[in-house]
Amino acid sequence: MGQTKLIILDRDGVINHDSPDFIKSPAEWIPIPGSLEAIARLNQAGYRVVVASNQSGIAREFFDISVLNAIHQKMHTLAQQAGADIDAIFFCPHASADNCDCRKPKPGMFAEISKRYQLSLKGVPTVGDSLRDLQAGFISGCTPYLVLTGKGEKTHATGGLPPGTMVFPDLAAMVTHLLKAPAAQPAAN
Repeated sequence: MGQTKLIILDRDGVINHDSPDFIKSPAEWIPIPGSLEAIARLNQAGYRVVVASNQSGIAREFFDISVLNAIHQKMHTLAQQAGADIDAIFFCPHASADNCDCRKPKPGMFAEISKRYQLSLKGVPTVGDSLRDLQAGFISGCTPYLVLTGKGEKTHATGGLPPGTMVFPDLAAMVTHLLKAPAAQPAAN
């Protein structure tokens, strides 16, 4: 069996439109055009798609875990309607004041993903719209990709991106680039 191909996506601002007031209900979760189809293309190319998302709205009591589950159910349903499958969702429910290890930019969620899939994250693509998304992935060995949707434009303008970060207008453009990248050549006998 071949090695698992994995990609780690942030949720808000990458897959769905973000809001400065948090996504607090399934009705507020609206996919960015082309994002779910991009996930379907990743699946067709053999990628397992994982979401890693800070969800401090739980700690701030803007919504509870049952609402978050309903939001994620809507995301799964719409993804499946687009022919896409999101393999797993990892999230941090804490506020920054909690000083947990799972809230990006800390690498705890990425360590959990590595453990769950029993693989090194070295070179695994990670896509985010904020510096903390990219930092968490970069220190975990991932290859960082910034999308200009969500907070991406502001993040790009602020600078300080991890070395080697590639920038794309949106997830669909990033996936097109990733799938066109030359595959590794087999070693000569």
